[in-house]
Amino acid sequence: MTRGRLRVYLGAAPGVGKTYAMLCEGRRARERGRDVVVGFVETHGRARTAALLEGMEIVPRRTLVHRGAGFTELDVDAVIARRPKIALIDELAHTDAPGSRNTKRWQDIDDILDAGIDVVSTVNVQHLESLNDVVQQITGITQRETVPDEVVRRADQIELVDMSPEALHRRMAHGNVYPPEKVDAALSNYFRIGNLTALRELALLWVAGKVDEQLDRYRADHGIGGTWEARERVVVALTGGPEGDTLIRRAARVAARSKGADLLSLHVTRADGAAVGDPAGLARQRTLIESLGGTYHQVVGDDVPRALLDFARGVNATQLVLGASRRGRFAQLFSRGVGLTTTARSGSIDVHLVPHAEISKGRSRPSRSRAALTLTRRLAGWALAVAGLPALTAALGPSRDALTLPIDILLFLVMVVAVALVGGMWPAVASAVAGFLLLNYFFTPPIDEFTIADPQNLLALAIYVLVAIMVSTVVDLAARRTREAARAGADAEVLSTLAGHVLRGEAALPSLLARLRETFGLASVTLLERRPGTEPNPGDQSDPDAWHVAATSGDEPSACPDAADTGVVIDDTHVLAARGLLDAADRRVLEAFAAEAVVALRQERLAEEAEQVRPLAEADRMRTALLAAVGHDLRSPLASARAAVESLRATDVAWSEEERVGLLATAEESLARLERLVVNLLDMSRLQAGVLGVSVEPVSLEEIVPRAIDDFGPPGDQVEGDVSAGLPEVVADPALLERVLVNLLSNAVRYNPPEEKVLITASRYGDHVEIRVVDRGPGIPPEAHDRVFLPFERLGDRDDHAGVGLGLALSRGLIEAMGGTLTPGETPGGGLTMILTLPVSSRRAAP
Repeated sequence: MTRGRLRVYLGAAPGVGKTYAMLCEGRRARERGRDVVVGFVETHGRARTAALLEGMEIVPRRTLVHRGAGFTELDVDAVIARRPKIALIDELAHTDAPGSRNTKRWQDIDDILDAGIDVVSTVNVQHLESLNDVVQQITGITQRETVPDEVVRRADQIELVDMSPEALHRRMAHGNVYPPEKVDAALSNYFRIGNLTALRELALLWVAGKVDEQLDRYRADHGIGGTWEARERVVVALTGGPEGDTLIRRAARVAARSKGADLLSLHVTRADGAAVGDPAGLARQRTLIESLGGTYHQVVGDDVPRALLDFARGVNATQLVLGASRRGRFAQLFSRGVGLTTTARSGSIDVHLVPHAEISKGRSRPSRSRAALTLTRRLAGWALAVAGLPALTAALGPSRDALTLPIDILLFLVMVVAVALVGGMWPAVASAVAGFLLLNYFFTPPIDEFTIADPQNLLALAIYVLVAIMVSTVVDLAARRTREAARAGADAEVLSTLAGHVLRGEAALPSLLARLRETFGLASVTLLERRPGTEPNPGDQSDPDAWHVAATSGDEPSACPDAADTGVVIDDTHVLAARGLLDAADRRVLEAFAAEAVVALRQERLAEEAEQVRPLAEADRMRTALLAAVGHDLRSPLASARAAVESLRATDVAWSEEERVGLLATAEESLARLERLVVNLLDMSRLQAGVLGVSVEPVSLEEIVPRAIDDFGPPGDQVEGDVSAGLPEVVADPALLERVLVNLLSNAVRYNPPEEKVLITASRYGDHVEIRVVDRGPGIPPEAHDRVFLPFERLGDRDDHAGVGLGLALSRGLIEAMGGTLTPGETPGGGLTMILTLPVSSRRAAP
């Protein structure tokens, strides 16, 4: 059976018209004579969407009961039994109710597709699994219903239902998406213009990625190797040289002219590890390319032009940016260079050869590698050659007539190999030449003359020299590769050790500099940064006023680059200065980590900036929470007071005196609630701004606690006070302390069982007095103790008249402003105890 085809309408947010578009497609298919049924559609009360269902066949839903509640779900078996040509099934990411055939609706759709039925479905971008965390960061809302990206990518057709944020905002305001009572909350939270713009961009980028995949698959299936300029992609080739910055900026400008073009950078590394470029330069250029919105790539290849073009064709690049060759004219006679060779082979890819300031300086030469062997071994090789060859000649002299010339040549060859193994190439080459002369003079007829009578002997001696030189070269190359491997292993170990300290959680920049200093045995390592406003010039390398120390490790940090023994220039504004002797081979590792040090510095500063912005973000969160929380609490008392006043002013109703008193009481109580809310909000804002006026003085709790209970009003009958006699005075603001006690009592009474009384006690502990407000309510888990003091937080509170959750937050702020503390605790036997601690006054109470 042929599997059905899946078509998905993707939207950036609810309300863009996905379901509407799906139903329109279903009606068009039905008009063309296709058998179409509605498997599951949610209209969400939208009249225009519901109108499209009229006249369409709807498969009855399946009803499931879970925990006493009824749920209707897609009836998969009924759809398969009906066997339509097309089934319209809404909400691809939906989670099915317990007892359903599958856990997720996309699994239901898979079963229907397996039955050979085409399906048209819908999904929002926030439900895609890969974007779930991104959407949460943007909107602050966690999407619990998600669908794997692969499920949507497997769709045969994906259509983006697009709508501008402004248009969707207007639809929301007109009530075309949500009921009127939900519009204000939606517009001020999830459906803000910024959120909608970000979600729309996510949807566009995700669909663009899907289109790229389809294009790549089509090109691969049809064997198309040429470049299709469906989308501009600019690749810039880097070597780590100083011209790289110029090339990157030129490539970025080329990409910017083609709106939406991708920018990629590429570095080709030789397969044998040679000519890998300048590590510090590559690291710096990688940072630059990424800051310009590009990506960095690295490939391995011996043929650089071929590697560049293979990569460019692989990513379907349209333009390739290279630096003009630094080779001299004489060198170009023997090889055209990378730029010209790449241009000749590029085909449909445009190649830009960019001139730069380094052209006139000639081609850069890689620094000579160090000798393969140590000085000790080279000296030992020379000593063996000087002493061994005469000794071998003397040993073979008495048996000169008994041994043939080939035997003598082989013995000398063994000596040359021994010299090569001990001292390397040049002592062995010298030994081969000296051996040739000794063999000629002492062992080749005519004896004791530097002449050779037999041409075959000449050939034998020539072969001896050639083999000796070849063996010496191989031995030297093996020693060189062994040394390079050891150096690479040591470098890798250093890199692993340095990176490990950072990964274990140490501060990136201080740890990096400290480990560099310890690893290389340096006296100090200092990251210098050019002072703002100073222009780069050669003379400022010795001017301490032009630099400041961004970070350092060790004693006596360098005040300027010239004050250090080794200076690594990272960019125009940063230099890594090291004091101490540094091996030349270690400089490369130091250069690589110098670039990482600047990255770490920038990350630290970004973290500091983020920390500075955090209060602003918190203020925005508070503002959003305030708007969401106080809407009802402001409207409710206003509505009650207004209703009471309007009733009293009504002339068509004759109110009795008792009813009139009741209405006045209602208005008074509502206005009092409103006044308390406004006062709390103002005081909370003053506390956060640090401008709340607090006037502390010695206060007697024997006066304050009863007064707070009286001010609490009628609910004060549910409070029992137990203040120890003879308590010392405490330091507090009387009015604010009374307000705090009223807030705490109000919170305790709200949760206390009706048959129990709230207990307020006070007792002295050392130089403090503790006031405890004890209730027998449900209490608060210990892990949530700190949360109860957050503004607008009401744990477990479902009472619409409970307020906005400012009471405890304001109480703690007021107590701390008076020098005290407010902490929650558990009541033995169940409940919550709020513990208020105030310092004892130094003034003695009057007798």
